Amino acid sequence: MVPDMSATHRPSTTGLRRFLDLQQQRDWMQGKTTLRDADGRSESLELRLKYIARFEKLLRRPQAQEVLDILRQYGRDCIPIPSRTERHYWSVSCLPSTPGKALIRVNASWMELFSLYADGEGIRALFLVHLSDFTSDHSLDQGQVDQAFLERCVTTPEDVSYVFPRGEDIFGVKVRGLSSISKFLAARRSLQAIRAFNLTHMNRGRNAYQASHCYSLADHMMSGHAG
Repeated sequence: MVPDMSATHRPSTTGLRRFLDLQQQRDWMQGKTTLRDADGRSESLELRLKYIARFEKLLRRPQAQEVLDILRQYGRDCIPIPSRTERHYWSVSCLPSTPGKALIRVNASWMELFSLYADGEGIRALFLVHLSDFTSDHSLDQGQVDQAFLERCVTTPEDVSYVFPRGEDIFGVKVRGLSSISKFLAARRSLQAIRAFNLTHMNRGRNAYQASHCYSLADHMMSGHAG
């Protein structure tokens, strides 16, 4: 699905249109281009210090290395120009206090994009995407979810399930295990769907969750990114 990014157009440029025109965004979403990011990052030292204790607590969890590995892949492949847009257009929280006991959560605008949870000593993920990218006819019919496609995006079929959160074009894909999460992030069609959803919400303006941004986690998200 190509997001209707023009629908949120304002006379004063908002969202990612400050940095990337719509064609650049579509080309990135479809894997046709590599975007040039900023050479450096702007940073709030106060905010970095605020969440160091939570980050160190996460590092003591048995899932820590898997979390950091997946975050590195997600930051490299799913967030456009992450250095230039860090905190103001997307953020990552560490052990957020919101219900669900997530280990990490990535947000943009007012929307949760991606979360990782403990699953025994391993991890499970929740991806929020457009429902129409995962139905066999690209409709909003919940009865048309393309189960075969979902199962092709993971290592074993039982690793994937789904939920219908709020909103008619929002779909939650639940994936268990490091191998299947990594495969889901790498599959061409699912990656394009993740990018489309992320563009939709990063284009809605400033991120409402800036105050919960964990720079220590973001360091790992950026470490695999080539500008």
